[in-house]
Formats: sequence, C-alpha cells, structure tokens
Amino acid sequence: MGFAGCTWITLCFCVFPDTTNHGWLEVTKSGCEGSAIAVTKWATATQHVELHATKIELFANSRGFWNEIKRCTNFIDDGASGFEEFFVRHMSDCSEGVGTYAHWMDKRLMERMAPGLFVLLWSTGFIVARYATKDAGPLSFLTVRTAIASVVLFGCARLFKEVRLQRDQIPAQLAVGIGMHAMYLGGVFVAIHHGLPSGISALIAALHPVVTTTLSRVLLDERLSKRQTLGVVLGFAGVVAVVMEHGGAGSGVSGFALFSMTVAVVGMSTGTLVQRKFAHGTPLLGGTSAQYAVTTVALGICAFSTEGWHFTVTTRSMLSLAWAVGVLSIAAILIMLWLLHRQAAAQVSSLFFLTPAFSTVEGAVLFRERLGGLALVGLAVAVVGVWLATSQRK
Repeated sequence: MGFAGCTWITLCFCVFPDTTNHGWLEVTKSGCEGSAIAVTKWATATQHVELHATKIELFANSRGFWNEIKRCTNFIDDGASGFEEFFVRHMSDCSEGVGTYAHWMDKRLMERMAPGLFVLLWSTGFIVARYATKDAGPLSFLTVRTAIASVVLFGCARLFKEVRLQRDQIPAQLAVGIGMHAMYLGGVFVAIHHGLPSGISALIAALHPVVTTTLSRVLLDERLSKRQTLGVVLGFAGVVAVVMEHGGAGSGVSGFALFSMTVAVVGMSTGTLVQRKFAHGTPLLGGTSAQYAVTTVALGICAFSTEGWHFTVTTRSMLSLAWAVGVLSIAAILIMLWLLHRQAAAQVSSLFFLTPAFSTVEGAVLFRERLGGLALVGLAVAVVGVWLATSQRK
C-alpha cells in the first residue's frame, strides 16, 4: 500500500512534468517520505510474522498462539494506519495540484487557440455580408443583428451574475461601440453592397492594424520589439501585394465603396485604441452588450434616413442573420475583446492581416474568385508578418 501511494505521487509528477512552479515538487517529496515510512512499517510487520512463525506453530495449542497473533496484528495495524495517515494528509495536496495544473493548461490552450479561431470566424463576416445584402439593406440588416446581439449578451450577463457597468465605464463603451461596430461594420457592409468584392473588402480592412500600431505607439506608449515591427511591415507589404492583384483596372471598385472602407478602417482603429486605453477591466458581457446597444441606435437612424428600412425575410437572410449574430457578433467579438485584455492593441490588430488570406480562400471556394501568383505570395508574406508581429519574443 505504501509503495502504491508513492507510485501514485510519482506518476502524477511524470504525467505533469511542467508543474514545479505549482508546488508539485514539494508534494512529491513529502508524499514519498510518507510512503517510505509506511513501507518501513509494513516491512517490520512482515519480519515479525516470519520471526514468530515457528512460535506460532509451537504454541498453536496454548495461549502463546493468540499472543503472537495479537502482536503481529498490532504491527499490521500500525503499518496500515501509517499509510492511511499519509494518504489523507497528501491526497488533498495532490488534488489541489491537479486542479491548479488543469486550470493552467486550460488557460494556455485558450491563449494559443484564440487568435487562430478569431481569424477564422472573423473572415466569414465578409462572406456573410455579400449574402445578407441581397435581401436587405446593409444598415437595416446590421441594425437587426446588433439589436439581437445586445439583448442576448445582456441576458447572459444577468444569467452569469456579471458585475454591472459602472457609470464611469459607460462613455468608453459607447465610443468603442460607435467605432468598432457602427463605423466598421457599417463601412464594410455598405462597401460590399456597392459592389466591392468580399475578398478586396477584407484586404482593405486588414490595413487598419497599421493605423492602430502607429497610433498606439504615440497615444498608448506601447513599444514593439524589432521582431514585431518587422512583422507589421511584412504584413502591410503582403496586403498591398494582394490589393494590387485584385484591385487593378477593370475590378469594378467604386470610389464610394473605397470611401466606405476607409471609414471602416478608421472606426476599427479608433475603437481598438479606446478599448485598450479606457475600457480595460470592463465586464466583458455587459460591456459588449452596451456597445451593441449604442450601435443599434446609430445604425437604425442611418438605416431609416438612407435606406427607408429594407429587410426582406427569406431563408438566406435568416441564415445570414443567425450566423452574423451567433458567430460574428458574439463569439468572434468576445474572443477579440478577451485578447485585447491580455495583449497589446498592436498585437491583436495584427491578427487582421490573416483575415484576407482566409476570406480570399473562402471567396475562391464559394464565389470562384481567382487567386493569382502575386496574391499567393502576398498572402504568404502576410502570414509570416502576423507570426512575427504577434510573437511574445523580444
């Protein structure tokens, strides 16, 4: 039994080797010492059984038999109690160590998966915009989308009893909502509605990290390493290469569509900086719900004044709405805000350099958009740039 206890602790240490910072080394050391004591007591009991075996046979018909049995039993009980004491004393520490390590592993796994998952989800927004604007005005569709998302997130915040927004936190959330959602989403959807291909809109939107990086160094005093600066430059160069491939003569890109995308880039950059500077520590669900609430009001006013409210209920529009609300407005945005709480604004913004790669591939599959040689090279350069820009190495 004592050997089994020592083996259990040792196996825990072998299965979770990178846990010395969580107290496992001390738990293993004390656990093995306790097991050693238990093993010694069991060995002593065994020796006494062997030493007195002859006496037990000689006194089998006398009172000495029962005395020897009693003595051996006492040694066995002593060994068992020794292991029981070790087990009770150290298993709580062992369980706590397992729980700590599991929490640490979940956090590390989330930190590694979140950037890639965000890029994948976010890239589908440009595809959804193309489908959604066939049955509804771009601003009308976005008004319904943000209204539903705001209500859902508010309900989740109440359900999970999240801390409510403080009054001094509300202005920052309103500013983030106007920039990151109203201006950005409105600009992208309007541009696609006016004929800008989804792939090109994603490419232009991916330029906003350059603006964010420049402003963050000036306003937020965020310093990038040489490695990260090189990543931003490569990411920008890669996006420019793809824009040159897809935005040449005869592409059908209108001036108003490009202006709408400029509004989107400025809005996302502004919202990112405000979120990083003034909205840190804001409740995630409640804060995002407030952002969508002000976005709903702003886009609703614009929709009624410019489109006269156009939203046709079709299977395509409902599926687009479901994806836009559940995947984009809730899942992707929460992941992005979660990342902003843990990384510099420039690093999170650099993830958008990867969006054109995914959107272009999705466009090629769904809409048969052509991928030229320059575009492929640009996408590869952008991927390398994102890896460098988001790296934690100095």
